[in-house]
Amino acid sequence: MENILDIIDSIAHEKGLAPEKVKEGMKTAFVQAAKRVINPKFAYEAEIDEDSKTVILNQVITVVADDAPELESEEAEAYMSLTEAKENDDDIEIGDQFQIEHNLEDHGRTAAMSLHREMEFHIQRLVEDDMFSKYKSKIGTIATGRVTSVDSTQSTFIEMDEVRAVLPMKSRIKGEVFKVGDVVQAVVRRVNIDKANGISIELSRTSPKFLQELLALEVPEIKDGLVVIERSARIPGERAKIALYTTDPKIDPIGATVGVKGVRINAVSEELLNESIDCIEYTTVKELFIARVMSPAIISAVSIEGSEDEGNLKAVVTLPSDQKSKAIGKSGINIRLASMITGLDIELVEQDGGSAMAGSTNEEVEKKDDISALESLFN
Repeated sequence: MENILDIIDSIAHEKGLAPEKVKEGMKTAFVQAAKRVINPKFAYEAEIDEDSKTVILNQVITVVADDAPELESEEAEAYMSLTEAKENDDDIEIGDQFQIEHNLEDHGRTAAMSLHREMEFHIQRLVEDDMFSKYKSKIGTIATGRVTSVDSTQSTFIEMDEVRAVLPMKSRIKGEVFKVGDVVQAVVRRVNIDKANGISIELSRTSPKFLQELLALEVPEIKDGLVVIERSARIPGERAKIALYTTDPKIDPIGATVGVKGVRINAVSEELLNESIDCIEYTTVKELFIARVMSPAIISAVSIEGSEDEGNLKAVVTLPSDQKSKAIGKSGINIRLASMITGLDIELVEQDGGSAMAGSTNEEVEKKDDISALESLFN
């Protein structure tokens, strides 16, 4: 094929690919076409002649011992015995290679069609690999696109630049309804690629990372690294807790995140269907951090019990009896979030009387749908 370098430059420019990658794709296409048209058992190499701008296709024959098993294998055509090879060159040794040049044009229309298919296939794979690398690097960041369709399982398909992503129903905030044409923001959760379906991108609006990225967009101090989100936990569409600290002692991490009259945090809350967001100042002192995340309940004392090595670490929180309902929260939401953000099971102990004591772990609370059922755990 003449002027192959011009073709490579044209494809690289049109598809936004690196010319070197296109060159390698072209060489692979020639090799695969030769296997289809000439002999699939042969070994081939393709090189591009920079001067003539053509592809040189060579069949590679490896010299092996006269009794080598390769000579009896299905790929025997790719090998030559040492005795036979010495008839052409006395200095040849085992392991040396012959190269026999082939020209695909000599094989007519069939070869041309096969080469064309192989070139299309390998260029498409290069495009997909390039896009895969691009979107793989965007995992955990916000993407914006327009809804193109919603299927029978309520999965929402979103057009993003040159690819289509899916927002599954499970990754959608409860109560959200999207229709064709809506512009949607979501965080890139997963990127996959396979031969059958190409690239698939999964989005999420329920991930804590989505909350973090929205805050980074809304709060310059977070984007600039002056305020850091150390931890976050969400019950999507209902409530979230974020633990913050500052790298600049002159900045109040809570005030900067909330904004004047709550303008910053409210903007994020509106995007999340008015999800309530609690901002907590992070500390490495576990007991103090647990006391803070139990807000709005006022805690009397916190102790850490159990062994981290044995996996039974828990926080025992002592509090006045009139603070218990606040600590639990509506439908157990406060204690669930506190446990999620601290990574600990939390046991509440009433300060008054000393007899009302029970464990209120995530698993237990999730089984209860109202406060009365939850309070029965503690009496």
